[in-house]
Parts: sequence; structure tokens; C-alpha cells
Amino acid sequence: MKGATIWFTGLPCSGKSTIADRIYGILKEKGYKVERLDGDIIRKSPISKDLGFTKEDRRKNLERVAFIAKLLSRNDVIVLATFVSPYNEIRRDIREIIGPERFHLIWTRCPVEVCMERDVKGMYKKALEGEIQNFTGVDDPFEEPTDPPADLILDTDKESIEASIENVLAYMKRRGVIE
Repeated sequence: MKGATIWFTGLPCSGKSTIADRIYGILKEKGYKVERLDGDIIRKSPISKDLGFTKEDRRKNLERVAFIAKLLSRNDVIVLATFVSPYNEIRRDIREIIGPERFHLIWTRCPVEVCMERDVKGMYKKALEGEIQNFTGVDDPFEEPTDPPADLILDTDKESIEASIENVLAYMKRRGVIE
């Protein structure tokens, strides 16, 4: 099988990591070469710990991650990347870095009110109180994926985690990423 990058975008707490983590386990168990790239982990690593959350810092972070995903996917690894990646322009650049033939955009669409209810870390509360600046969904926008459009939309406020996982796996089969 050819490698691919399955890039999950969406508001914080929309379900990106939960879904991708479960898919990772399923693919690993089936013997696929698969890697997880997650915003929380990358931000604490030497790759991006020097960056903040300004628009330019977000761009740099995502360009670095996209380059890593490109290297992995061109070596037949399935990359499950979970990043808010809030702007169409940045997602367009990510697609170009990775390569349109290997890039698959999954949008975990969920209303901000539901994401706030799911927020076990209290990030939204801190952002609303001014403790966190440039927080997507509070004082920084999330642009709906239109260019590039999402290849698959998961309405995570309406469907179960299991249904979302099945939808992603079915999409990956249709696109020839997995058998």
C-alpha cells in the first residue's frame, strides 16, 4: 500500500485525537505501518517547542509537521495527523507540502458550545477569561474547510465515536489507503 496522510482538522475538543488514536490502534493491529502526529505532543517536542500561537507561529508549526508527514507517507507510512489547523490558506499549503495525491483532509465538525462542554483541560474557560490568547474558537477564528474542501466531514456532535471511526476507515478503503 502507498503511504498517505490523513489530516484531521477541527476546533479544539472536536474529537480529532480521540478518533485518530482509535484508528491508529486498529491499523496497527492489522499490521499497517502507521504513525500519529498530534498537536499536543508536537508542541512539547524539540520540533516546535520554540513556537507560540500567533498566526505565523502556527504556520511554522504546521509546515514542519507537514514536512515530517511528507517524509513518512512517501515511505509508505499512514500518518494520522491531528491539528486544529484553523485557516484555509495553511491547509492549502500543507496539502502542497505533503502532495495532493497523499493528503486527505478530515473535518471533525462540532459546534464550539459542544467542544466547550467536552473540554476536560479547561482551555476554553482560560481563553474566555483572557488567560490564553489566540485560542481557536474564542478569540481566533476557525475557517470551515473550503479550499481545500474536506474529503470527509464527521459531525462529531451527532454521531458516535464508533460511527466516526467507521466512516474514516470506509473512506480510507474507498481511496485505496487500506485494504
